[in-house]
Amino acid sequence: MKNVQPHEVEATPGPFVAVGSCYPAGHHVPRHRHWRAQFLYAADGVALVDTDLGNWVVPPERAVWIPAGVAHEVTMLAPVDLLSLYVAPDAATGLPVACRVVGVSRLAGGLLREAVELPPAYPSGSREDLIFSLLLLEIGRAPELPLKVPFPGDPRLAARCRRYLEQPSPHQTIDDWCEELAMSRRSFTRRFRAETGFGFAAWCRQACLLAALPRLAAGVPITTIAFDLGYESASAFATMFRRTLGAAPSRFLAGAAA
Repeated sequence: MKNVQPHEVEATPGPFVAVGSCYPAGHHVPRHRHWRAQFLYAADGVALVDTDLGNWVVPPERAVWIPAGVAHEVTMLAPVDLLSLYVAPDAATGLPVACRVVGVSRLAGGLLREAVELPPAYPSGSREDLIFSLLLLEIGRAPELPLKVPFPGDPRLAARCRRYLEQPSPHQTIDDWCEELAMSRRSFTRRFRAETGFGFAAWCRQACLLAALPRLAAGVPITTIAFDLGYESASAFATMFRRTLGAAPSRFLAGAAA
């Protein structure tokens, strides 16, 4: 199934529904939820998935797993080809119970592309049934990637975090945030760590890393991105990127998991 709206997916019967859609940069899918879990794969381009508990950036040839019932919205940070597998709760046993971005093997990517072309109804034990079964096994073994920016539960803190993620700046300090939010440094530090699991500086580094991904995918020079984010050189940015994601920026964006 291709270019299908969320409400059409909800009305389609069966344990699995595979859908493919193409979106322009800036397209926004408003907040919604599904009774099935969703495996959202960016075949090309970069997408941002926003939930109440944080944001996940989905680079090319990676996917985000969204459990059933989780409210989310999706923003396309570049032109994106999205493929989604929707999995009924009774078929998702053993799969993650929380959102996560994962690497996608070439086999899983190929199976998902094939699944999008399949009819919504098929007999048990058929080729179609086997494709979906193998795809579930591949999803279950997919490695998690550190591409989440957790948001605090406090609405004011969460709103401030969203603004920073949209426009990160190396010139903003913890004292700037405390003044803006009318909080003492001690109270801010304690609450921020308790609600995100990150210290302020570490959270900002993670947010900057994720904000850099769509710019890298769009071909913005690494040197430009590095300086914009406060790094002294492109090599310093590349070192941080490699330490966090396990590969240099160009290699990370070029290839899927094995």
